[in-house]
Amino acid sequence: MNIALIAHDKKKDNLIRFVIAYKDIFQKHSLFATGTTGKRINEETGLDLHRFKSGPLGGDQEIGSYIANDKMDLVIFFRDPLTAQPHEPDVSALIRLCDVYAVPLATNMGTAEILIKGLERGDIQWRDIQRKENNGNEG
Repeated sequence: MNIALIAHDKKKDNLIRFVIAYKDIFQKHSLFATGTTGKRINEETGLDLHRFKSGPLGGDQEIGSYIANDKMDLVIFFRDPLTAQPHEPDVSALIRLCDVYAVPLATNMGTAEILIKGLERGDIQWRDIQRKENNGNEG
């Protein structure tokens, strides 16, 4: 599964702790992250991941493109709802794309834990089935 990891500045430490806690699950999947978040995850966990640009510089939109092209299966985005974000329209668009394309999205640690444990159990395998069906209907 392809998993996007994103965190606003005040939530980066929480995401790092979360990834460390579930490192054994994350290392079985392909990880993608926005700029600084990805750098910190790599430095603090040793996990390999693809880094997009920083969120405000287009990283959220790059992940959105992956969602729209059926290349992202799960998004974990630890948002800071109490701080105004200069790229809030991009954040809203990313969340909307998750809804449009039925990509599971966690915006806080509680929901992320449920999704990651579901991923471990195989509860998100329907994404593979959906992708095969979509690829079979092209052309």
